[in-house]
Amino acid sequence: MDVRIGITQTPKELEVELADDTDRDAVLAQIAEQMEGEGTLTLTDRRGKTVLVPVAKVAYVEVGASATARRVGFGAV
Repeated sequence: MDVRIGITQTPKELEVELADDTDRDAVLAQIAEQMEGEGTLTLTDRRGKTVLVPVAKVAYVEVGASATARRVGFGAV
């Protein structure tokens, strides 16, 4: 699952690749909880690298679909 984070006053965005078996609803709840405070948005990618972004600098967060929701081809239902 991919998460994109837009940072204010920066033209680039951060992309964090989470493990394929990550629960999308749990990630959304975690992000919403962290965005309520004035601390940092913290995510850990599939390789164990941790990304910290000050909540005050976050412009947007885009959470992609889980791997099972992106199925394409003859097996897609």
